[in-house]
Amino acid sequence: MADEISENKEKPPFHCGYVAIVGRPNVGKSTLLNKILGEKVAIVSPKPQTTRNRITGIRTTTSAQIVFLDTPGIHSGHSLMNRRMVDTALQTLDEVDGVIWLLDAHDKIKHEEERIAETLRGVETPVLILINKIDLVSKGKLLPLMERCAQLLPDKEIVPVSALRGDGVDLVLTMVEKWLPEGPPFFTDGEYTDQSERFLASEIVREKVFLLTHEEIPYGVAVTIDEFTEKSEKNLIVIAATIHTERDSHKGILIGKRGAMLKNIGQQAREELEKIFGCRVFLELFIRVDADWTQNPNSLADMGL
Repeated sequence: MADEISENKEKPPFHCGYVAIVGRPNVGKSTLLNKILGEKVAIVSPKPQTTRNRITGIRTTTSAQIVFLDTPGIHSGHSLMNRRMVDTALQTLDEVDGVIWLLDAHDKIKHEEERIAETLRGVETPVLILINKIDLVSKGKLLPLMERCAQLLPDKEIVPVSALRGDGVDLVLTMVEKWLPEGPPFFTDGEYTDQSERFLASEIVREKVFLLTHEEIPYGVAVTIDEFTEKSEKNLIVIAATIHTERDSHKGILIGKRGAMLKNIGQQAREELEKIFGCRVFLELFIRVDADWTQNPNSLADMGL
């Protein structure tokens, strides 16, 4: 009995808290989150503004639980949808125990970065600056960017990383864990996101639309789930989803010649969903034209924005 009491006293306290990942579009925030978790919870494409909602990723160790919030890219948005995305990102800063600011090593500091830095100067929580994609640039190009970041946010630590390869990620986790307050975990061990399976399904379909249509389809595309039925006795999930687009001309592109594009979108989405859910998936896709939905508050609410 005495030994058990001694062991309990020596056990270090557990820490738990929230950390936001911010940055302008397409710097690798979702790639970083997926690498940290070892699971795909945020969709990734080469196109800016792929992430529209705040995505939660949960990393639990024996000593801490870090709840990461992957935010939409901060940019100068003109449409109502884009403005809401930016508001979502900025509001997150008031709800966290620390902030990771991610930048692209390829790029110079732009207006969006200066705006982010100005915002972060007014944040009381700790801020860590990460320079991403270092595997693709020379050290000579990296140093001026690090010096400029140090000017924008003095006294903040700067860590070069490669979110794709995982370089520097373990160091980042060690640093971030020190920010967290003492307390019990918010989520049970084994959980890695609070996103619903319906949401993950809609995001995977949208990702395939982005990847397969290239520059032909702009960002006026959203996906809603009409049916999500689990048939455990058949090890099967039945999903019906609608791809919403703003223009009639885009409908033909999404369908493709003899339905080839829509079939390809559905096949790639289904294959990935089967890996995520660990069972067979029957996926049926529909296309609907909703003119100017990105400017309509009611339509944005229906799309979860």
